[in-house]
Amino acid sequence: MFDRPRTGERAVLVRLALGGPADPEDLQEFTQLALSAGAIPVATLGGSRDRPDPRYFVGSGKAEEIRLEALALEADLILVDHPLSPSQERNLEKLIGKRVLDRNGLILDIFAQRAASHEGKLEVELAQLKHIASRLVRGWTHLERQRGGGIGNRGPGETQLETDRRLLGQRVRVLTARLQKIQVQRETGRSARVAIPIPSLALVGYTNAGKSTLFRALTGEQAYVADQLFATLDPTVRRLALPGGTQVVVADTVGFIRELPHELVAAFKSTLTEAREATLLLHVVDASDPRRDEHIDEVNRVLEEIGAGDLPQIRVYNKIDRLELEPRTALDEQGAPEAVWVSAATGLGLEGLQQAIAERLSCAVSRVRVRLPLTAGAARARLYAAKVVVAESPSEEGFDLTVDLPPDERAALERQDGVRVEAV
Repeated sequence: MFDRPRTGERAVLVRLALGGPADPEDLQEFTQLALSAGAIPVATLGGSRDRPDPRYFVGSGKAEEIRLEALALEADLILVDHPLSPSQERNLEKLIGKRVLDRNGLILDIFAQRAASHEGKLEVELAQLKHIASRLVRGWTHLERQRGGGIGNRGPGETQLETDRRLLGQRVRVLTARLQKIQVQRETGRSARVAIPIPSLALVGYTNAGKSTLFRALTGEQAYVADQLFATLDPTVRRLALPGGTQVVVADTVGFIRELPHELVAAFKSTLTEAREATLLLHVVDASDPRRDEHIDEVNRVLEEIGAGDLPQIRVYNKIDRLELEPRTALDEQGAPEAVWVSAATGLGLEGLQQAIAERLSCAVSRVRVRLPLTAGAARARLYAAKVVVAESPSEEGFDLTVDLPPDERAALERQDGVRVEAV
């Protein structure tokens, strides 16, 4: 149903510079996308235009050049590093005689290969269906024919194209309903987990910045790590004990990329929710990347789009081993850590990062002594379930606990009858 590149397909890559000079880094990233999808780039064609051509996007002369190059190199697929309109995609396919996939379709294909969870697969399929909704015709004439006439079949009917669109619409509604049900289940589980809120960290950053490597280094979990774009799609959440014993939840999220299609940002709510609802963001940056400042701006733009732009963050400059830099921590005007230089691969600077996280969260979590009466067994069980209990000592009155709590939960406990909360 979908135009997915099969592994080993020979592809011609096409990228134009629109209204300015070409940037080799953009072409390199596009080549990485093609390789991540399993394609074999056999040629790269560039050029420049002031504005896209309405018919072919690339112009008739460039389209003919692509056709001849694909024919000479026996390419199976044309990959265009720009979003194409359905008509531009069809016109190129008709002229060249090869399948054409634009940037959005290519990223969707990679997402389809990477999604592992049931929810992630549903989100990918829904995004794909919405993407191809306007591309159903694909130049195939049978889609415009009326269903067969003859005895018993004459009279009102619908074209094959209308049938396909109706079936697609039905599938979209089914997937939307399933995802809404999963979202309700997720929120129910989240509510149970945060009955006593635990500070949460979300790793965000440009794809291939080393988020999953850092996640594994911090938590000890064997998260999937690969030198490829979008290696992580489905959210992975684990607990981490910071210096001083404070428990936090750490989530690894999908990497962002230049011109990440809006429909993909909207679709992958499961992984982006972890970023939107985090107490603190760890913005992971590849310190060795010459375009790191552009990537920082792109990540912040997506964070704004998903409603996480105002969340506090620590910028983590990763891969300092490639630059032979020493780990260090930079402070903001208030003296709080705002940037840390580390190497997740070698472990260099990770202790300083954990200390910086603990300092930034110290205003959100405080260690207190909670004295509970014997009748408050349920509250004691909740505290243990949330893993915020540091120690417990015997008490004649009931339970005497040392716990790490955020201010709102401390206030809630103080309002309960018979409960006393004291500073440690």
